[in-house]
Amino acid sequence: MIPEGTKLMLIDEEGRKYLAVARKGMVEVRKLGVLDGDKLCDSSFGDRLDVGGRRFVILQPSLRDLLSMIERKAQIIIPKDSFLIPLHLDIACGSRVAEAGVGSGALTLVLLKTVAPQGKVFSYELRADHADVARRNVEMSGLQGSWELKVGDVCAEALPNGLDAVVLDMPNPWDALPNALKSLRVGGHICCYLPNANQLEQLVNAMRGSGLAEVYSFETIQREMVVHQGGVRPSFETLGHTGYLAFARKM
Repeated sequence: MIPEGTKLMLIDEEGRKYLAVARKGMVEVRKLGVLDGDKLCDSSFGDRLDVGGRRFVILQPSLRDLLSMIERKAQIIIPKDSFLIPLHLDIACGSRVAEAGVGSGALTLVLLKTVAPQGKVFSYELRADHADVARRNVEMSGLQGSWELKVGDVCAEALPNGLDAVVLDMPNPWDALPNALKSLRVGGHICCYLPNANQLEQLVNAMRGSGLAEVYSFETIQREMVVHQGGVRPSFETLGHTGYLAFARKM
């Protein structure tokens, strides 16, 4: 039995995915139609469900599933970059993180999945229209209980004290460093995401000038492997430069 209100993923035999919520009665599923919610609630994860001549498997949605289905208004930090950020920030369940430049909320979901349910993500976004999109995406994920969103300028807002980490996805993160460092605990980490090399140079110089330690930066290149019976080769398609990640630690 799947409890009412549970998020679930319906995957058809072609691999197409549909996000649904288990509820009694008729349930509307985006891009799929209206389903009998009683059948969803009476099922278990892993069961097969026949709908309109199509067969679906019922699974719990993974973070990658959710990210593939979010509404987009601003460019997102994609998983090859975003999934590395919690590791380098050394955050886990219970951590308190501030984030600036929410955009569509893709990185927000990664941070929330890492720190929830005991932790908290405090997000700041300059544009109200971007904040609205991010709010819908976080509510879709069901992780909103560990989230606070404010429309405002992270350079001027009073951030919560004792933060474990700060993430800045904005064109001018060096301007936000003084305010962020006031609220970052000793030993806490800061991450910035930037698309251009000249921005990275200015940021790293600002980090060093602010007294931050363990300053380093990198980009990730992802190339999948094509595996056949009796042979393996690299894919001809490479997921190359998307942005630079820069990290530092408050001492």
